[in-house]
Amino acid sequence: MNALSPEVPAYESFPYLTPGIDFPAIDLEPHAKRRSDYSSGLSPEKSERVDRLMNDNPLISFHDHPQRLPADFADTPAFLLSPHEQTAFAELRASRLTAVFDNWFGVIGSTRRSGWKWDDLIRTLGLRLADLSRQEGAVVAHNVHDILDAHREQILAFVFGTESSSMIENDIDRIDVLYGFGIRQMGLVYSETNTLGSGQKEDDDGGLTEFGSRAVRRMNDLGILIDVSHAGDRTSYDAIRASKAPVGITHAGARSVWPTARMKPDDVLSACAERGGVLGIESAPHTTLSYDHRKQSLESMMDHFVYAVDLMGIEHVAFGPDTFYGDHVRFQDSIREIIGSSRVFDPGNLQYENVPHVNGAENPTETFRNIAGWLVCHDYSDSEIQAVLGGNILRLLKEVWR
Repeated sequence: MNALSPEVPAYESFPYLTPGIDFPAIDLEPHAKRRSDYSSGLSPEKSERVDRLMNDNPLISFHDHPQRLPADFADTPAFLLSPHEQTAFAELRASRLTAVFDNWFGVIGSTRRSGWKWDDLIRTLGLRLADLSRQEGAVVAHNVHDILDAHREQILAFVFGTESSSMIENDIDRIDVLYGFGIRQMGLVYSETNTLGSGQKEDDDGGLTEFGSRAVRRMNDLGILIDVSHAGDRTSYDAIRASKAPVGITHAGARSVWPTARMKPDDVLSACAERGGVLGIESAPHTTLSYDHRKQSLESMMDHFVYAVDLMGIEHVAFGPDTFYGDHVRFQDSIREIIGSSRVFDPGNLQYENVPHVNGAENPTETFRNIAGWLVCHDYSDSEIQAVLGGNILRLLKEVWR
């Protein structure tokens, strides 16, 4: 992993603004602070192979939050209310990622529920575009050529997406507006039911609504990748079947490996693959555990990978770690204090170990090198590693984006 220069400023985002005046001057997680002590145990020869694979091929995160979290979690409410998200640009450049699907978290509104209101989204999106316009070596990807160009020029491409479509309410044309502003991936539902369908939090899943079917068609016509990561099982299955283009599950795992509502059942995973879609394996804390590894780490995450490859085929699997730069576990706890807990992560009577961090998959910078190292150590071929680290996503985008 590349060491970061001590000259990296405390706030990299919005270099034209003044912290404490134009946005809250919240103390952020120190640069390059690490909790993980995971080691792939690579020999020099295998380490060289990992470096070659990461340098020679586009690396794509199917879902991450590449922002720095607060150093003091008493600042979480102020952090969430500010639309000036502080992206870890130096860390991301050191990661060797070519592209990251960037789904910003969204503000917390006065109702103390997760945001996703139209005005909130447009404001945050505009600010993100303004910030990126002032960053060297970073671009917004609107098509596959932008990602391939980023790899050739060794710069970083951001794919803008949303985890939910709730903010469009019942106005189908808002999808076109978001496309015009650069959105190229949209989640249909984020846990709770909206006008398009049901979320994972619900006891009863009514499936894709009539309006949801119209939204799917509009996203297909525009060339927006549909994501069903947080949709309920029936809604996910309905959307996969209704879409003319392949659908993504950008960040999830297999319920057969760990039985929570946050994971996807086999029939949804199989339908996704049958229609040409791709699953991104996630590593957010207390999600991708497994029966064999009940203390979440890179190893439990890769249990989901192995299962998904066997079920779906390796050409339909990638990685969407869903990580931050900072203490993700404490951040989750702070969020739940604000918006309430969820049964989505409840494995029933199964015992598992709470972790202070996901060892080996703590943030975007370390995660992809550790994944590549794991794949090399487990004798995957170069072509297989190229596929799951970015090639499968590129193939999908060529079919979806127009």
